[in-house]
Amino acid sequence: MGEGQLDVAEEDLSSLNALDAELEAAIESGDETAFRAALHALLDNVRKVGKALPADSLEPSELILPPADAHIDEVRSMLGDEGLIPD
Repeated sequence: MGEGQLDVAEEDLSSLNALDAELEAAIESGDETAFRAALHALLDNVRKVGKALPADSLEPSELILPPADAHIDEVRSMLGDEGLIPD
């Protein structure tokens, strides 16, 4: 996201996984409009539920999310077997 680190609580991961699944489906279909909407929904939700860490904090990250202006091919290359948000 390029916005620093956020701490996301374990209980918020299921809702993020649902948004991640929508993003994956949009990428698989090649639908740019659905991709853009799904990416923004995922990023917005992470910002909403995530707690910002101090700027000078450097914690190990399990999730690295693309920026809002990422191209569909960039995000496709970031996807693992579990999408952007591991189960």
